Amino acid sequence: MADGTPVFRVPEEVTITASDLDTQVGQAVVAARRSPHPVFWVIAACLLVIATASVTRTGSGPLDGIAMGQMSGGAGARGVFALAGQLSKNTYGVYVVDTDALTIWAYEYLPQKGCMRLAASRTWRYDRYLESHNVCDLPPEKVEEMVELQRKYRLEASDAESSQP
Repeated sequence: MADGTPVFRVPEEVTITASDLDTQVGQAVVAARRSPHPVFWVIAACLLVIATASVTRTGSGPLDGIAMGQMSGGAGARGVFALAGQLSKNTYGVYVVDTDALTIWAYEYLPQKGCMRLAASRTWRYDRYLESHNVCDLPPEKVEEMVELQRKYRLEASDAESSQP
């Protein structure tokens, strides 16, 4: 108002008397009556549509039973994968695995320079054929030779067994 007194606006109210609530006589409860915001009606309608669709679904769709993040082709993973990891006590980097080329690389992060450096790489093409081995400094070429010797030895042993009377 013009005289400086504040004006308060009170929303529409509904008064429920004590006799309506079976409480003590003379008490009154005041409840403000407001209609829900339209957003709540939109959310309720969307939930109703989703619930109806999930109940009435026939299950004959092409993607039925398959999770979208689930791999659907075979038991083995194919492609190139990158995994962050710790290379040593204070060194972090990225391991890159190529399952098609049977190779692994390790890149070291150098925070002083803000770049990545190739720390190691290795193919396991022949490693998987070794039955029993534990040496640190063994190049893939040497492993290939060992696998060939192992195969040759097994072939000779099986030939010797089959030729004995």
